[in-house]
Amino acid sequence: MERYYKTLIDLHLENDNQMIFLAGPRQVGKTTIAQSYTNFPGGYHYLNWDDTNDRNLILDGNQAIEQKLTLHIARSKKQLVIFDEIHKYKNWKLFLKALFDKHKEKLHIIVTGSAKLNIYQKSSDSLMGRYFLYRIHPLSIAELTHSSRIFDENEITTPTKMDDSLFNNLLNFGGYPEPYIKSDSRFSNRWQNLRAKQLFREDILELSHVNEIVLLEQLSVLLTHQVGDLLVRDSLAKKLQVASTTIKNWIEILEQTYYCYTVQPWSTNITRSLIKTPKLYLWDWSTITNEGKRLENMVASHLLKAVHFWTDAGLGNYRLCYIRNKDKQEVDFVVIKNEIPWFLVEVKTSSTKLSSSLSHFHNILKTQHAFQVVKNLSGDTIDCFSYTEPVIVPMNVFLSQLI
Repeated sequence: MERYYKTLIDLHLENDNQMIFLAGPRQVGKTTIAQSYTNFPGGYHYLNWDDTNDRNLILDGNQAIEQKLTLHIARSKKQLVIFDEIHKYKNWKLFLKALFDKHKEKLHIIVTGSAKLNIYQKSSDSLMGRYFLYRIHPLSIAELTHSSRIFDENEITTPTKMDDSLFNNLLNFGGYPEPYIKSDSRFSNRWQNLRAKQLFREDILELSHVNEIVLLEQLSVLLTHQVGDLLVRDSLAKKLQVASTTIKNWIEILEQTYYCYTVQPWSTNITRSLIKTPKLYLWDWSTITNEGKRLENMVASHLLKAVHFWTDAGLGNYRLCYIRNKDKQEVDFVVIKNEIPWFLVEVKTSSTKLSSSLSHFHNILKTQHAFQVVKNLSGDTIDCFSYTEPVIVPMNVFLSQLI
């Protein structure tokens, strides 16, 4: 399966000199994307920090890498070198900076990582200006229904419709490639257990000095029931009998390791708005038992993937927020483009009554679009983004127009 991201990377390799950073959760497909370039015209090299021989080569320094890549031999085309999980090396930024500065005319460099690539900073040195970041997400309806897409300046693509059984597979098994492709409950359960073990017993222990790993795992279970709700840290702290600041730190660790993410409130021009309290969602929505929460999380993840992709592609600066005021009027999501609200999204399972809050905030914010996306809504394969007034649309079709 060729991912949309490969189009961006192809353009980067053709036009840009900066290093490519591929960041995202474990098993989302980063290494597969990087290894799809084995036939790179100038030559291809793959080095994995978790491989003992590759790690020793990296630790031997840049001269050893130069010798391995035979950079002393003149070539007409750049070579491509992949550094997988190198951010686990405490001096990784200094290593890459020296290699890039000396050989950027000879090398394309791709760096992949399953934890956020800026959290291992151990010195004052910076790679600013030397790399472009591409955030890799799980599969989405647009990727699964459009066999290919030519990258252009348009954020929104043509509408299509996914088969209902495939849609339900995506909802129930999540967007990570292997469990989605297999769509088998027994395999999915084993895959989730293995991923949780790797996350808590490997990634988090490498990243932090958390001693109460069992309590952190308990927090992760509690968060599956908090999806889409306001994140009240004091309540979680009381349940686990720890300090609220501890909960704050642990959630930051879970965000850094791609277990969950938070969506902040949009408060500009919103009277009596909530300013600080975020909502929380999971990267793997298949672990959520409540179907309504799982559905909202899947939409949230599609929207987050879109705003990350559009931003990383250079189309502008995009953010995902939600709206809620102290009168409890709320819209699930608002997509912000260059600090201006662009479109609103309210998620429903089956309701065909238009949300009054959706119309209310559409009029206040003057958004270009306002969608109530409904799962159990049959209809034509319409262009949802052709409507400028609040409208109820099929979730299947709406999500197919993103990325």
